[in-house]
Formats: sequence, C-alpha cells, structure tokens
Amino acid sequence: MQLTIERAALLKALGHVQSVVERRNTIPILSNILLSANRDGLAFAATDLDMEIVDECEAVVNTQGQITAPAHTLYEIVRKLPDGADVELRYAGDDPRLSVSAGRSRFALPVLPAGDFPVMSSEGLSTRYTLMKDDLARLIDKTRFAISTEETRYYLNGLYLHTVVDNGEAKLRAVATDGHRLALAECPAPEGSVGGPGVIIPRKTIDQVRRLLDDGSGPVDIQVSPAKVRFEFGRASLTSKVIDGSFPDYMRVIPRDNDRILNVDNTLIAQAVDRVSTISAEKSRSVKLAVEPGKVVLTVRNMEAGQAVEEVEVDYDGESFEIGFNARYLLDVAGQVKGENAEFRFADPASPTLVLDPVDPGVQYVLMPLRV
Repeated sequence: MQLTIERAALLKALGHVQSVVERRNTIPILSNILLSANRDGLAFAATDLDMEIVDECEAVVNTQGQITAPAHTLYEIVRKLPDGADVELRYAGDDPRLSVSAGRSRFALPVLPAGDFPVMSSEGLSTRYTLMKDDLARLIDKTRFAISTEETRYYLNGLYLHTVVDNGEAKLRAVATDGHRLALAECPAPEGSVGGPGVIIPRKTIDQVRRLLDDGSGPVDIQVSPAKVRFEFGRASLTSKVIDGSFPDYMRVIPRDNDRILNVDNTLIAQAVDRVSTISAEKSRSVKLAVEPGKVVLTVRNMEAGQAVEEVEVDYDGESFEIGFNARYLLDVAGQVKGENAEFRFADPASPTLVLDPVDPGVQYVLMPLRV
C-alpha cells in the first residue's frame, strides 16, 4: 500500500473514526483503525464491536492495499503535522510497520493484519428514510441531556427514536428519561419511517452521531432494524447496535391536566436558579419555589453554607403553593428553551411538572418534584 493524502482531509477522517476507539482495549485489534487504499481513495474504519464508523477521502493511490494501525497514535501524529502538508502512507510486506512521512518527519507504526479486523454486518436494515441534518440535530440536542447513566436500568441508557401518529399526523419522536426528568422532541415523520421499529440508541452512539452532524452537510440517510441502526452522512457512515430492551410507556408520565400555568423569562429564572444553587448541598441540589401571583421566590437552605433567596417576576395569577426541584435539572431544561419565555404547568407539589417552549411546540419536558 502506498498513497499520498492532504493532511487536512486525513485529519478530518481520522477525527471521525478514532473517537470510537476506546483508550484501553483487551483486544489489540480494537485499538487500531482499518486503512483501505483503493481506486476511489482512502477508506477508514473503526469499531468497538458495538458501533462502527466508516469514512473515506480522496487520495493519490499508487499501490492499493489494506492494513490496520494504532488509531490514537496515528491521529496525534497527523494532528501535529504542519497545515497544508502532504502525508505519505506506505506499507510493504517486507517491513511489518506503517511508514508515515511528511516533509522531514518520519514515523514507523506497528500494524496488525487487516484480515483480523472485525466488520459489522448491515443486514436486516429494512426501514430506510432521509432526515434533514438540522432536524436530527434538534431531536438529539433537545433530549440527550436526560439520558440515564444508571447501569441497572440499561434500557434508559439511550435515546428512544420511533414514529407515532398523533391527531392523525405522523411524527418522528425522540425521548429520553432517567426516571427523574423526561425530554421529548418530535418533527414531521419523513417518508418511509412510519411503521419502522422503535429503537433505543446508546448514548455513545448518539454522541458520535452529533459529532458527525457538526462536520457534515445535507440530509442524513437513516436505516433501522430491531437490532441495529445506521446513519449515512455523505461519505461517512455509522452503524450501531441498539439497546435490547423495552422503553417504558413514557406517555403515562406526561401530565395532561396541569392547570396552574406560569410564564417566566427563561434567562431570568435560569440565572436566579444558578445563583441560589451556589450554596446548595451537592448531593440534593434542591431549590424550593414558592409560587405566588406575580412572582416566584427561590430558596436554598444548607445547614453548612447558609441560605439564599431570590425573587423573580412571573406571569401567574393562580393559588399560591410551594414545590421543589433539582437545580441542575431546572438549568438543563432552561438551556434547551429557545424562546424568551418558558411555560411551567403545575398540578400540585407532589405531581410531575410539564415545561414547554412556546416557540417550539414540538418539545416537552417533565420534571419530578423534590420534597421541600
């Protein structure tokens, strides 16, 4: 194998694929990326056995071939090469190393046979549809903060992507919950998506998809089966196993009859929560909201650090009541509200609260209260 490639193109492709590779691997081949030089250029592949990313870029290929090389080492070498450099990659059977050279720099990296590299099958991906890049980014950004990190309830460790028919309209919906809060975002269902299986996409896969969206342009082709999901971004693609489990019936926890409606400037309430939570106990991070007509009083008490109180003007004319929330959860939701105002819909201090974004009706957030 022998080829020459521009450093920027090589760095971008390596950046996509090497992020899948775990820093510590008990299986040596999983620390490597597969390099495949062919007439179309240079292709890259990396996997952790649960997810595989493939990318390709243009290169001047003199000799076709395949080999695997250490992912992170190769990425760091290319990252530190000067801008605009032409990088030569060379591998010959008589030297069991990959030669990387640019200008006066020379590196020789250990390799493993390409035939040992595991390839993830894409069979059975029967449902296929195309989603605009901005729509997919929105579904992810509005919901992924609520993905659980608790290993015991593994079926909550991902984003539930599925289609629903609501009021006669088909929608593609993403939902995440950790049992304490829930985030839902939806968009019109693209052609071909209705009737496909709902899948729970692991957090790591979601993070990789979001990273690829930042570097990509144009629509994203999505293929789904009950066991796998595949995203295609132009020349790059990501294939991942999905979480084998049943996502809970989330519609049961979304309140429908919360009639105490409060509107507040989203920036003001977020800043107030951030300030008073400075002295909260790190474990509970609870903040009490005393809701009264025209205002809400935020209070945090900490036996060691003292007390913080702040008052915020709101649009509310119902009965007074008190309710508590985790401050971090309030801030996470506030960070996703796009409009100037946030709408809180309360029932009582012990029931879930619904938070809406008046300028984005396709999102809903549910917060479970804390005892105050």
